Amino acid sequence: MENNFYLAWSPDSKIQEMGSSGGAVTSLLKFALENKMVDAVLAVKKRNNSRFDAVPALITDPDLVHEAAGAMHFAPLNMVKIIKEYLDGAMDMRVAVTCKPCDARAFIELAKRNQVHRENLFLIGLNCSGTFLPTVAEQMIREAYGENPQDLAGEEVDGGKLIITLKDGSTREKDLEELARQGFEMRENCLRCSYKIPRMADIACGKWGNKGNAATFIEICSSKGHEFLEAAVQGGALVMETATDEQIEERKRKETEAVENAQAREKKELDELKGYSSQQRLEYWVGHLNRCIKCFGCRDACPICFCKECYLEPYRGCIPGGETPPDIMFQLIRLSHVADSCVNCGQCQDVCPMEIPLTRLYNFLNREVADIFEYEPGVDINQPPPLTTVTDQELFIDPPDIIYEDASAR
Repeated sequence: MENNFYLAWSPDSKIQEMGSSGGAVTSLLKFALENKMVDAVLAVKKRNNSRFDAVPALITDPDLVHEAAGAMHFAPLNMVKIIKEYLDGAMDMRVAVTCKPCDARAFIELAKRNQVHRENLFLIGLNCSGTFLPTVAEQMIREAYGENPQDLAGEEVDGGKLIITLKDGSTREKDLEELARQGFEMRENCLRCSYKIPRMADIACGKWGNKGNAATFIEICSSKGHEFLEAAVQGGALVMETATDEQIEERKRKETEAVENAQAREKKELDELKGYSSQQRLEYWVGHLNRCIKCFGCRDACPICFCKECYLEPYRGCIPGGETPPDIMFQLIRLSHVADSCVNCGQCQDVCPMEIPLTRLYNFLNREVADIFEYEPGVDINQPPPLTTVTDQELFIDPPDIIYEDASAR
């Protein structure tokens, strides 16, 4: 393999039928388990055969991989937390993980902090145009599409539309902007996310560029990704062909369009907040944060939080216990802990029972930190976190001459 861009599909007709875009990911996971390249696969599967009820599944039997086949846009699960909390960061276990861009970024960020063992992870990145909360999605299918949610067989986001496929094979489509006007919008963090193709993973897989073929467009992003794909092809588990220039350009066009839309959304949010005076901004956030009931849901859902003894616990003495809403320092300490590492996954806001727009606050500060330190969380594993390093300028090595125009300024 000399190229980085391929179209791939499974030679197994049953896997093709069960999986998405030719079943390449399902076939690769099955092959990796069969050939002991990994000890387990962590993926998402439907529970009770419902597309609105997804659960993470740790699979060790190759014959059960098909249970996690197919794409799901209504399953914004936290794959990173499972590896960190329940599999000891994959320190002693080789795991293949299917992950969205925000998941992949969180893995990279945690690897820098020695919370997960990157060498034991095979990250299969899945292109992501955004996800819906399952409760919103189920209501949307019923009210906006006029269909029984249990008749849903699949869905995809393409060209600014949400296209659903029903069990009888028919399709329906709605414009995303129109759905948003009806109150059925994607998760807020997804709308501002500029990472649609997870190049920080070992391979990035998706439909963009396949030109309607029953195949997965794969970009190889690491030597590990190259190794796994080459072994799968040689072992007869995958059929691959080099992507054409036209297919590569089509993929690039769709990515560019999606990223530009996300950046416009983010800019609109940031400009709105920056347009407030300091007092207005304080009132805005205090008004939201005063709804906090200190349930610790945001902390517990965050994939980046990893302090063994959280400073926010009442016994630590910083935040008084029994007060609702808690002292404003409760949220400010949370904010400071993730200011340089938030990957905009939205898990904190998803679980907040008081519907506080936490990701908007975290993203606002994260953008400020990113500009100051020229650091983007979870993108480059070789770039250390900013608050653990200093620059030559900070050490005053060869500082520039300072010319004071006014002696009183000294």
